[in-house]
Amino acid sequence: MLSLSVFEFILLCLASFRLTRLIVFDTITTFIRKPFHEIIEETNENGVVETYLNIKGTGLKFWIGELLSCYWCVAVWASIFLFFSYIFIPFVTGPLIVILSIATVASIIEAIVSKLI
Repeated sequence: MLSLSVFEFILLCLASFRLTRLIVFDTITTFIRKPFHEIIEETNENGVVETYLNIKGTGLKFWIGELLSCYWCVAVWASIFLFFSYIFIPFVTGPLIVILSIATVASIIEAIVSKLI
């Protein structure tokens, strides 16, 4: 039976969280989502601009668009990718997991500090 230490488990959790946010929300990865998503902006009667996500295409293209818009779905696939790559190629994935985990903790600290200031 495969077992992870508590430390490895926490690192994988933090890395999965960061990778998921990177894919689904971050501006830097817009180019990945752009072929599958269209952002529509409308101004409501109060003059407030509201943004909507429209999934492009049909079939496989629509499915990928749905996947990329769902953080729950991406989290499952990101976790699967990180876990199995950590098991089979840890010399490659280990540093990636540590970097993503550090980025997660840094983001949490930044969010806390920005709320205090």
